[in-house]
Amino acid sequence: MTYNGQLQRLVNKYIEAGEIWPTTSHKLAAWALNNKLWAPQKSEVINICAEQIARAMREEYIVDPQGRKVRAKHAAKIEQAVLWDDIRTASREHMQIALQQRRQQIVGDCHQLKLDVDSYNENKNDGIPIQMVFDFTIDLIEMEMEKKPELAKA
Repeated sequence: MTYNGQLQRLVNKYIEAGEIWPTTSHKLAAWALNNKLWAPQKSEVINICAEQIARAMREEYIVDPQGRKVRAKHAAKIEQAVLWDDIRTASREHMQIALQQRRQQIVGDCHQLKLDVDSYNENKNDGIPIQMVFDFTIDLIEMEMEKKPELAKA
């Protein structure tokens, strides 16, 4: 059984134990630890630390010479490793890979959102179908206008 499968089984044990449901993942984790149903392996502690470091790198921003707030660190999966580099020192190749991979993540999120909307509309929605627009052109223009109010006046 996969690790995710083991965690899913743990959630089912929580529910079967008659604990409060719905609940938070933090309450589930505390319950699992208190009942000795989960304990961190060294590799898992390393994974947790690595994810926290990666999150911190994703959330580091700088202001570029044009005054734009941009992400400083960028990840690119190259072969089997995810390599991080800084936008100020990264090669063009690294940035091209990193930016294209981020775009693919956005496309994947949009695809999943479309599946979720379609399923809800077809199976649970008794009212007007929820519509989702996946062309973000106007959203991007509006966000640029908010950042540069002088463009909105022109």
